[in-house]
Amino acid sequence: MNIMLFHSTYGLRPAVRAAADRLRAAGHEVWTPDLFDGHTFETVEEGMAFSDETGKDELLKRAVLAAAPYSGRGLVYAGFSLGASVAQTLALGDEKAVGLLLLHGTSDIAENASVDELPVQLHVAEPDQFETDDWLSAWYLQMQRTGADVEIYRYAGAGHIYTDPDLPDYDAEAAEATWKVALGFLDSL
Repeated sequence: MNIMLFHSTYGLRPAVRAAADRLRAAGHEVWTPDLFDGHTFETVEEGMAFSDETGKDELLKRAVLAAAPYSGRGLVYAGFSLGASVAQTLALGDEKAVGLLLLHGTSDIAENASVDELPVQLHVAEPDQFETDDWLSAWYLQMQRTGADVEIYRYAGAGHIYTDPDLPDYDAEAAEATWKVALGFLDSL
């Protein structure tokens, strides 16, 4: 698979590169665009402030420009938290998208979004302050209305970005379970 993997609000940190290496080791081609132009952050608040200052439209523009050279190959869009939001937006707008892998995040869905049975897999903590139960229920129904084929995996007691070993949210057991299921998902595409 060809995978476009977007980083979280912390920026393009070592954990994102390690995730890309894990995906490459499983036989996938992976790109990890830096939407923050080299900036990384130690706290979610710092990253969110930078993201807000940069602006959602600019971040999406950067993501589209990063994906454009490869989208004709049929991409799996993937991302962590903020990056998952970006990946979802791009996947729902790319008729050649072959899959969507969301780690720790989702996004609003455009009313006119429509896909043809796009395989979607979401992995989130339970509970997650950014992905509440009510939000996820509404998101799931909206994604189904777009025509997506959605699977959701919840990890009780894990922190928001539980796959990053350098963050306080890290949960080794949940992270390994996520990667096992996610790699199986990618192999099924």
